[in-house]
Amino acid sequence: MSAGESSQPSRAATNELLRAAIVAAERAADVIRAREADAAALEWRAKSPTDFVSDVDTAAEGEIREVLARLAPGAVVIAEEGSPDVTLGDAPGFIVDPLDGTTNFLHGYPAYAVSIAVVERGEVTAGVVVNVVSRDLFTAAAGQGAHRNGQPLRVSSLAEPSRALIGTGFPFKDPRLVPAYVRQLGTLLPHVSGVRRAGAAALDLADVAAGRFDAFWELTLMPWDFAAGLLLIREAGGVVTTLGGGEPPLRETAVVAGNPAMHRWLLDMLVGA
Repeated sequence: MSAGESSQPSRAATNELLRAAIVAAERAADVIRAREADAAALEWRAKSPTDFVSDVDTAAEGEIREVLARLAPGAVVIAEEGSPDVTLGDAPGFIVDPLDGTTNFLHGYPAYAVSIAVVERGEVTAGVVVNVVSRDLFTAAAGQGAHRNGQPLRVSSLAEPSRALIGTGFPFKDPRLVPAYVRQLGTLLPHVSGVRRAGAAALDLADVAAGRFDAFWELTLMPWDFAAGLLLIREAGGVVTTLGGGEPPLRETAVVAGNPAMHRWLLDMLVGA
């Protein structure tokens, strides 16, 4: 084996980490489902004036940490609630959102998920997103395709903007971005068949991978919001970049995604807005 080959994660090692992530995500989804009936009675804690966390978020994250410590000992865990500032070194790592769509969950709006990405040597090599409500399991591994409940996924083949359905997310955490976002939305609306905002980016990205959305954009996402979904889309034949067309860094960033034709069109429209 050459030095270059030895520096790459093995498929077997990646798949073992993916299996651990699947078990952890499904256990966290069980924790969330167990609290759905009393969601309205949960205490909300504000991370910012419009961003909330609950005991369900922390309980789901605790379950994920327990599973990963057992099935992937020594791996680094970067999680939205408990360790957002941990940095990845050479050891394998997991980027975790224990409950993407907390506000949806607290209101009983049926769009929330668990998202876990596997990172090896600084690259996302596997990912899992569990739709807690529908129980759909989205998985991807580098070079091995993307799947929903074991069935292969492909991005849409639509290339006509007037027929496109676009997903988005509002810049609710940073009001300074609202004017730019409103300009972008106003530019797009006359040219597409619809724009949807459900409030859980992990599910939006999974829907791009599944061909339900033809493209998606959001001006500010954290790595736990998009890391797993990024790989889902790429392994399903799609494209994910920043607004500048570059590789999204594993930190706060804008994300533009879609099938190849719609991604290019959307990127051009957003930059020109």
